[in-house]
Amino acid sequence: MMDDFKNQKNIHRRYAFQILLQVKDLLEAMPSLVDINIPNGKQFTVCGDIHGQYYDLLNIFEINGLPSEDNPYLFNGDFVDRGSFSVEVILVLFAFKCMCPTGLYLSRGNHESRSMNKIYGFEGEVKSKYNESMIELFAEVFCCLPLAHVLNDKIFVVHGGLFSVDGIKLDDIKAIDRFREPPEEGLMCEILWSDPQPRKGRGPSKRGVGLSFGEDVTKRFLQENNLELVVRSHEVKEEGYEIEHDGKLITVFSAPNYCDQMGNKGAFIRFKAPELKPEIISFSAVPHPDVRPMAYANNFMRLFS
Repeated sequence: MMDDFKNQKNIHRRYAFQILLQVKDLLEAMPSLVDINIPNGKQFTVCGDIHGQYYDLLNIFEINGLPSEDNPYLFNGDFVDRGSFSVEVILVLFAFKCMCPTGLYLSRGNHESRSMNKIYGFEGEVKSKYNESMIELFAEVFCCLPLAHVLNDKIFVVHGGLFSVDGIKLDDIKAIDRFREPPEEGLMCEILWSDPQPRKGRGPSKRGVGLSFGEDVTKRFLQENNLELVVRSHEVKEEGYEIEHDGKLITVFSAPNYCDQMGNKGAFIRFKAPELKPEIISFSAVPHPDVRPMAYANNFMRLFS
């Protein structure tokens, strides 16, 4: 399947539907916050946004190996939109999840939603490569994606960021009813949309959704939950990553040369138990077929791509 996609061939929609139905059952059974245990001596890889850049996803697997029980991954949201190979990215990730549930984990990002998919290309791509009913099934599956992961009771991994109030505990996140489209406020919204800021305290979000949070907010959240590090994605970074908040927060972004125009590197983070010291690997973009980003987006957005 991966080779077919590499050669710009689709799999039959019957098989695509089977993957979606199977992964939906798996994801539905998972909690909103997933605890992951990494045995001593084993490594675990966290990747950030992929955004439909299938050929860069293949490059990650070339550099770091395919997902398996011995080489597990967490992909931290925003698998689709903008890049024009989003169908290929998401079906490969879902297929690995079906084949090896403990070899690959998936977090929801703000782009795993109907409203974003309608604007930024995924809906148009699914319609072009498959059909309308597939769009509906993808939307249902996206609503089953967990919102956060904790690695060995030490590292909190979430797509966007932290919260507008202090005192949020991991049990509060586990209690979120995630089986819906993202709301415009509240814990679920903030998990998907928030960003760190250099100054202390909290401020309005540059995105108009969620909030910006400072080093003091990060440190209080970690202390209150007996955690050591926040790993999040959601923002393009020149080297593919950025370490902030006195080393207590790392942003990782895995879509190099984002939208074919940013010139950034991508990165992923390897953690090896028991120390779980982050080892960050940056990588450059690889060539892809001549289908430009946002090729399937609605006409309005194409004006700005």
